[in-house]
Amino acid sequence: MRSYALVNQKGGVGKTTTAINLGANLALRGLRVLIVDLDPQANATACLGIATETIEHSSYEALLGDVPLSDCVMHSPKLGLALAPSSPALAGAQIELIDLTEREKALRRALQPIDGRFDYVLIDCPPSLGLLTINGLVAAGAGVIIPVQCEYLALEGLKQLMDTLQRVRSSLYPALSVRGLLATMYDVRTRLSQEVVEELRGHFGSSVFQTVIPRSVRLAEAPSHGLPISAYSPNSSGGEAYRAFADELLRGDGAQAAVSDVQAVAEASAGEHLPDEAAYGA
Repeated sequence: MRSYALVNQKGGVGKTTTAINLGANLALRGLRVLIVDLDPQANATACLGIATETIEHSSYEALLGDVPLSDCVMHSPKLGLALAPSSPALAGAQIELIDLTEREKALRRALQPIDGRFDYVLIDCPPSLGLLTINGLVAAGAGVIIPVQCEYLALEGLKQLMDTLQRVRSSLYPALSVRGLLATMYDVRTRLSQEVVEELRGHFGSSVFQTVIPRSVRLAEAPSHGLPISAYSPNSSGGEAYRAFADELLRGDGAQAAVSDVQAVAEASAGEHLPDEAAYGA
């Protein structure tokens, strides 16, 4: 089971978009994928069309050890995705976790009983470097994926993030690694986007994924329909980009997809919505 944390302390960089669309594309390849929504804003949960008020158990209860993580998992048969949803209560978890022993390892402990049930776990961390994100980092056995918006202000915060990763390595999880940086919201019309990608590659070299995620109207529309781009508009520029990103990640992981004609499957499922919340089952 490969666990990746998607992290960036800056909001609006495409972190949740990447978690949802990478997960959906991996699922299209026949892989078992779990998305863990660790953000109190519950954006990943909302992007899959789930209303937080309908959730019985969430990642909040799993973090505190009140219920097993398996009891929180909701499934979408049409998308082949599983989700451990967030809830508003997660906002108070940073305070409640303080009293727990080894509080930074709460998520890691919660994931251990389901090791082997999933091929990939994608942890969508909040846009901060607090205790929830630290939990995501410590649980990221396969590494950290860092979405970086193609603007200079996004580059400014990378040093702080890298410093945080080094502190986690030093004190909590020496094996923590950066799987790669993903350039997002690339605008082909501007020189700025190209310069940011060049600077990323110049500084971080092969740690930057070759795939670049473009700005896309379809990508922006998909969450309002409760769908990933692979189901909403698979042949859009965003759909093609996330399909390419999933391929690149799999090649680097040495993993093999169980479905060969991924594009055909994506097109066949386009427009299919998630079932009603009542249809979900653990």
